[in-house]
Amino acid sequence: MGESERGESAPRVRVGFWCANGHDTRIVFAHDVEVPETWDCPRCGLPAGQDQQNPPPPPRTEPYKTHLAYVRERRSDEDGAALLEEALQRLRARRGA
Repeated sequence: MGESERGESAPRVRVGFWCANGHDTRIVFAHDVEVPETWDCPRCGLPAGQDQQNPPPPPRTEPYKTHLAYVRERRSDEDGAALLEEALQRLRARRGA
């Protein structure tokens, strides 16, 4: 199949992206679309930018947090003590002690 059967191809532009690991990725875009600032590197998954000398830094990964760590972020020790005391009072009232 040639261009006579498919019609003319749209004008294109080839853009280079570089990641922090130095991988070079060339992506072809239609000439009339807005080219994104970053592109995920297909080799390592890091973000890649158009400036070879200053690629975007790798994303900072947050360590895994337990449920207790998230609770401690939301509540102070005093709040936790007050909630515990309230729950214990309800439990004692239910047991009739």
